[in-house]
Amino acid sequence: MWFIFAILTALAWGGANLFYKKGTDSNDPYSHLKIVTMVGLVMGVHAVVYMIVKDITFDPFDMVRYFPVSAMYILSMTIGYVGLRYIELSIAAPVQNSSGAVSAILLFIFFPREMNPLDIAGIIIVTAGVIGLAVLERRDEEKELHAQNVVIDKKYQIGVLAITFPILYSLIDGLGTFADGIYLDELKLISEDSALLAYEFTFLICAILSYVYVKLIKKQDFKIFQERDKGYAAILETVGQFFYVFAMASNAIIAAPLIAAHGIFSVILSRIFLKEILTKKQYIMIGFVMLGIILLGITEGLQGG
Repeated sequence: MWFIFAILTALAWGGANLFYKKGTDSNDPYSHLKIVTMVGLVMGVHAVVYMIVKDITFDPFDMVRYFPVSAMYILSMTIGYVGLRYIELSIAAPVQNSSGAVSAILLFIFFPREMNPLDIAGIIIVTAGVIGLAVLERRDEEKELHAQNVVIDKKYQIGVLAITFPILYSLIDGLGTFADGIYLDELKLISEDSALLAYEFTFLICAILSYVYVKLIKKQDFKIFQERDKGYAAILETVGQFFYVFAMASNAIIAAPLIAAHGIFSVILSRIFLKEILTKKQYIMIGFVMLGIILLGITEGLQGG
């Protein structure tokens, strides 16, 4: 089942990326905190409903136990939200999408195991395809802006500022995923339900703090129920997180790079809903990633889940 959970995670997060991009105002210095607020509130609501439906008794100490993982995820996501304001000509996408490979490599180094050759091939193909597509995306954005004679602000060019955010995201998210693999899969330090609730309640606390800072301290205009794009992104982020926990608990070393392919789905969705056109090279890269996903699916079937 880990393969299905990983695909569902990638689909949900691919959709979330679409709405993150739509809901980000490059002129709003508090845009990232508003997204944190929306995501945390939705996750908090989901956590309460999940507890009631499954009749789970949550131990608040699980938030402390799982905090190293939660903190790295929330920090990397917040950095990613900030980086959305610099996405035009940065190399954010190819660097960020490498986080899945980072975590897989770390898990393989510290927890070595025998791997099916198809698994290895699938991981390599998916990772290479994701990075290749992201590079093509960046080049297309550059050509379009230059063709329109757009005067590009220095902060949007490939420089220290633009590169810092995706590098930090990749490293921190990769370490978070590595830690998650240890907690959920390798050492079984916490159950899937406890990890999910601990993460979502921690995010809820961050959401409350962000809201207080933006709305009450900085006196910014922030009407939660009017932030539709951020709200849709938060819902899809939460759906993805739900499936992500169970995928990582079953086969972290392979699930991590597969889930990193959510960038592929965000590109496809943007073409469908934003009516953008894919180039032949982009179709080739998407096909490349799909091949890798199929290989991982085949090994999942051969191993019987």
